[in-house]
Amino acid sequence: MAATFATQFVPRWLARVADTDRGGMAESLDMRGRPKMDEPRTSLAQARCAFALAHLYLKTGDTRLCDGAIHAWQFLETHLRDGDGGYRASTMPSAEGRARRSYDQSFVLLALVTISKAAPGLVPPDRVPALWDFIETLTEPATGALWEHDGMANAGAGAGDKRGQNPQMHMLEATLQAAELTGDPCWLARAERYVALAPSYLIDPVTGALREWVGADLKPLCGPEGGRREPGHQFEWAWLLHRFADLGGDPGVRDLAERMVVFAETHGLSSTGDGRRACRCARRGWHCHRAHPLALARHRGREILCLAAPCAARQSRGGGRPPPRAGRVLTLFRVREPARLAQSTGC
Repeated sequence: MAATFATQFVPRWLARVADTDRGGMAESLDMRGRPKMDEPRTSLAQARCAFALAHLYLKTGDTRLCDGAIHAWQFLETHLRDGDGGYRASTMPSAEGRARRSYDQSFVLLALVTISKAAPGLVPPDRVPALWDFIETLTEPATGALWEHDGMANAGAGAGDKRGQNPQMHMLEATLQAAELTGDPCWLARAERYVALAPSYLIDPVTGALREWVGADLKPLCGPEGGRREPGHQFEWAWLLHRFADLGGDPGVRDLAERMVVFAETHGLSSTGDGRRACRCARRGWHCHRAHPLALARHRGREILCLAAPCAARQSRGGGRPPPRAGRVLTLFRVREPARLAQSTGC
């Protein structure tokens, strides 16, 4: 099924969403499934497309996927890259569009190192070093943690600002991808920085669960945001920690990964009523797909179903979601720690 998806479905999708006039990929569909070509383009979506397509090409050898990756990367290169090596959030001329977010830079790094492997010599040799130099400007020297964006890095955090685990997680993913594809040991050393953040700031030591948000000072938050736990992110961090150890990092991080998985399986899976287990994803359907490498290993012989909301496209009217088609299930849950567990967050 995976090969069918990569070599049959994805090329058909590419033919539909690749913009041959303006470049890049359409990022949303209307209610009839037609790509909305006139909407702004974002570094996040274009980089994700470039990375995923290049990765699929490396696995399948299907040149249509490599061509699609290059198409998305060329838009990034032409329309979203700044002279200092960073990438703007979107093509919108607003302050929000001009912001350079750490989250976006991680996916651009993933895209650049993977395309460099898929199409040697295509990406100019200065692009990855320049991007990493820019990422360093988004990094807090005292902790090694990423600020949310260049505005926070330059001016400091404001009252009520918070910082997410997500930029740290995806930068870890990008550095591990670079380590694996280039063989350069500097990338594993860089990955270690983000691994170290987990036990120091992001993990509740009592439950072993990963906090979704912390304060601007990286201390635990009180209230609903402080108690928020995404089940997909527990699995994703666990997968990355195992990958870090597999690539030569400290094998002790596997214990951290195990606690995250146990927490997610205990509080983030529910029964579908037919003997299967379903991941209680948050609003975004893609959180669940990260569970599958670990889920397959841990639950071999038992079926695990990820309940994914039909969120492949933003809707053109009203911002709502279409009703689920027959056989599709909406995910309605975001996992939070039970009250008795949330007391351990330090509030």
